[in-house]
Amino acid sequence: MSAAGDESAGGDEGAAGEGSAAGDEGAAGDEGAAGEGRAAGAARLRRAAADVFGWDSLLPEQLHAMEAVLAGRDTLVVMPTGSGKSAVYQVPGVLLSGPVVIVSPLLALQRDQIAGLPDGARAPGAVAVNSDLTAARTEEAWDAVRSGEARFLYLSPEQLAKDEVVERLAGTGPALFVVDEAQCVASWGHDFRPDYLRLEQAVRRVGRPPVLALTATAAPPVRREIVERLGMERPRVTVTSFDRPNIRLEVRRFLDEDERRRAVVERAAAEPKPGIVYAGTRKDTEHFAGELARLGLSAEAYHAGLRKSERARIHDAFLSGEADVVVATSAFGMGIDKEDVRFVLHASLPGSPDAYYQEIGRCGRDGEPALAVLHYRPEDTGMRTYFAARAPGHEALSEVAGAVHEHRDDPAGLDRLRRDTGLS
Repeated sequence: MSAAGDESAGGDEGAAGEGSAAGDEGAAGDEGAAGEGRAAGAARLRRAAADVFGWDSLLPEQLHAMEAVLAGRDTLVVMPTGSGKSAVYQVPGVLLSGPVVIVSPLLALQRDQIAGLPDGARAPGAVAVNSDLTAARTEEAWDAVRSGEARFLYLSPEQLAKDEVVERLAGTGPALFVVDEAQCVASWGHDFRPDYLRLEQAVRRVGRPPVLALTATAAPPVRREIVERLGMERPRVTVTSFDRPNIRLEVRRFLDEDERRRAVVERAAAEPKPGIVYAGTRKDTEHFAGELARLGLSAEAYHAGLRKSERARIHDAFLSGEADVVVATSAFGMGIDKEDVRFVLHASLPGSPDAYYQEIGRCGRDGEPALAVLHYRPEDTGMRTYFAARAPGHEALSEVAGAVHEHRDDPAGLDRLRRDTGLS
C-alpha cells in the first residue's frame, strides 16, 4: 500500500459519509458510495492490524471507532480497562498522513504504551517528550517526529501548557489528537486534572486535527463534559458493555474499624497474588503495607507523597512481580497495565462509582478469575457526602486553571490568585 493511496482512501471515506438526504437518486448513489467507502476503510484497518500489529481480528466496537477516526471524525470511546482502547488510535495511526499526538497523564503509562508497541521493520516508531528527558534527548525526539521516524508522540497535559511545545507540535502537522484517560478533563470525574482544561485551546493552536477521547469509564454527565471541554464537534460515541464476568464482586459491611482493618489484611494475605489494596489515606497505605510485610509478604505503600523515583521503583517492582501487593491511594490507578492481578481490595469506600469501576478493572485483565472486595463502614458515606458538597464548580475550576497558566513563568502566591480569580 502506498502512502498516497492510504490518504486518498481515508479522504474518500470521510467525504462519502456526508451524503444527502435519502429518497432521491443522488442520495441512493451517495449511500452506495458511503457503504463502499466504509467497506474499503474497514478492509484497510484489518490489514494494518494484521500486518503491523499481528492482530488477526478486531472487536466490532473497535472497528467502528477506528472507521470514524480514519474518516476524520471526532470520536469518544468508552471501553473497559483491558478491552483494547489504545488500538483505536494505533491502527488508524499507521494509515494517517501525519503524526499522532497522545496526551497521557502519567509518565509510567506513557512508557508502558510505548513498550507495548510491536517490534520489527514495519512497526511504527514512538517517542515521549517529558520532564525526564535531557535537552539533547528532547531534540532527538522532536527530530524523530518531524522526519516521520516516530509515528506516535506521547505528551503530558502539563507539556501542552508550554507555548514552545505547542508551537513545535503545530509545525509537525498532527493528523490526530488523542486524549487518553479523558475523564481527567471532567470536574465531575474522579481523576480531574486542571491541565486538561487547556487541551481544547492546544488542539486549535496545532491546526484543529480530529480529536479522539478515550476513557475506561464515564457516566453520561462526564461524557457530556468531555465533549464540551475538548470542543469536540458532532463526535461519534462508542460505549461498550461494562460487564466483566471473570471478576467476582463482594461487599463486606463493618461496624468496628479495627475489625475492618483486620479483615483487609487477612484477605490480602490469603488470596492469590499479585494484588492491589486501595486505601483512603496515605497513612492507611503505610499501615496496611506494614501489616502485610510483617506477615512475610513483599508489600509496598504507594501514594502521591512519595518521591517520583520511589513511585517509579514501586511501579516497576509490581509489574515485574517483585512486589506481591501494592497498597495505594487512587494515585496508583491510571499507571497500571498488568494482566495477571488477581485481586483488588478496597479498605474503604472509593470516591465514586466511576472510581470504583476503574479501580476494580485493574484485576483479571487476562480473563482469568479475579476478586474485588469492598470493605466499608456506614460512616464512610457521610465523609464522601461532606467532600462532595464542598467541591468547586466548573467556572471556579476554569478560573483557577487559567490563572495558574498565566502565571506559569512568574509563580503567583495564593493572595495574588485570589485577587485574579475573585475566589477564596
